[in-house]
Amino acid sequence: MTNVISLSVPQRRQPFIQNAKALVSVFADHRRHHEDVFWLKENAELLNILECTGTPIPEDALATHQSFYQQLPAKMAFFAQDYRFYLSIFLVLEDLGLKGDVGGQMCDCVAAQGLAEAELSDLQRREVSRLLARRGTKVSIDHGLDDRLRQFINRSATFALPNKKVAYELTHIVFYLSEYGRRDPKLDCGAVQSLNFVGIIAYLDQNADLLAEICIALRFAGQTPSPIWEDWIVKTLSDFQVIEQPASNTSDGYHEYLVSAWMALTAKRDGMGQALLGERLVFMRGDVAAGPLRNISNLLLDMDAERSPDWEVMHPIVEQAIDEEGYEILLQAQNSTDDFAALF
Repeated sequence: MTNVISLSVPQRRQPFIQNAKALVSVFADHRRHHEDVFWLKENAELLNILECTGTPIPEDALATHQSFYQQLPAKMAFFAQDYRFYLSIFLVLEDLGLKGDVGGQMCDCVAAQGLAEAELSDLQRREVSRLLARRGTKVSIDHGLDDRLRQFINRSATFALPNKKVAYELTHIVFYLSEYGRRDPKLDCGAVQSLNFVGIIAYLDQNADLLAEICIALRFAGQTPSPIWEDWIVKTLSDFQVIEQPASNTSDGYHEYLVSAWMALTAKRDGMGQALLGERLVFMRGDVAAGPLRNISNLLLDMDAERSPDWEVMHPIVEQAIDEEGYEILLQAQNSTDDFAALF
């Protein structure tokens, strides 16, 4: 009678859409303080994903944002440097069903102050114009803005090297041009190839966060992403452990979790994940295999003048320089798209 056998009870799994209410509460009230700019970033990202995927949010779940919504005009006026976050949260909360109609007034205020014109980046100017357009507010941005953005993403050579900054700029340009999947962004072949190039690099690096955004952008452009990529993202989502750590650092994998779920919803594959139990949750992905990208890069660097741009010449040399696990990832990357040889 003194021997007690401890049974390991598997954690309940459920579709992401059933976790939506819990996610709103966790990110609104339990991870960061409202004054933290990362609170703004996290909530703007979550709410935007829920809105653009049409995920239903119960009215009582949105109520947790009611007090913050009422304070938004004053906060946005004082913390003007973060106006894009505030404006995004304003508009999405209203579109999700929170009672209020202040978003249009805030759009007019942003336009009247010329905040879009104060942005240095074309990407940020495009983001602002997209936000204002949601309430029919026009902003005086030069007509060449979209042409410059398209010229940037059409140059696929830019995206044939590992560069996370330009890679995420690529995905966000497609998000803005497509109004997050609401219209055809009319991408040229060069831009589609740019997306495929970044997708290959992200897969070789086993970067699920970036690859999920690439798959979403491809679908927004009317393309069908590689099943190899999407299957891996769905598996990544199921591998996440969501645990409660009241005193923990919230520098976790929340973004990778959210965009993986977003990709699953966009592909109509509501990926299964751990049921969210608790309040101050952190999102931790399980063991992640190291992709072969770094080893391949180091090999090419060491080869110097002996390296060739011809993949048929190089692939036997590359394959011998990586381990078995890296070889399998490389093989899957080659099979995922017809653009592999062109990328190399």
